[in-house]
Amino acid sequence: MFGIPGKAPVTLTPAAAAQVAKLMARDSGAGLRIGVKKGGCAGMEYTMEVVTQTDPLDEVVEQDGARVMIAPMAQMFLFGTEIDYEVSLLESGFKFRNPNVVDACGCGESIKFRDMDAPAEG
Repeated sequence: MFGIPGKAPVTLTPAAAAQVAKLMARDSGAGLRIGVKKGGCAGMEYTMEVVTQTDPLDEVVEQDGARVMIAPMAQMFLFGTEIDYEVSLLESGFKFRNPNVVDACGCGESIKFRDMDAPAEG
């Protein structure tokens, strides 16, 4: 586990918590697993998948009926992140407000972290 005792590594806005809970109900999932992997024009990309069970090494965050699991190799990259869910005329999706990101590509799909070694996928 990475972080400060008693403090959730990530937080969800009410809109994000509602969307995660909706995905869990629709897919009979245990929660939304998030991670990071190498890729994209800025070097790293977020990964998300609804999973049916937690991994014992995942950091689990439960908030307002939603459960998010953070993959072990992503925990240090995501600490302090606020996850939101935004709906606009052109697109809808999760948005990560991550204080550890130092650069992002123009499309917002790819990110770069402070001088940290890139993690393995997961």
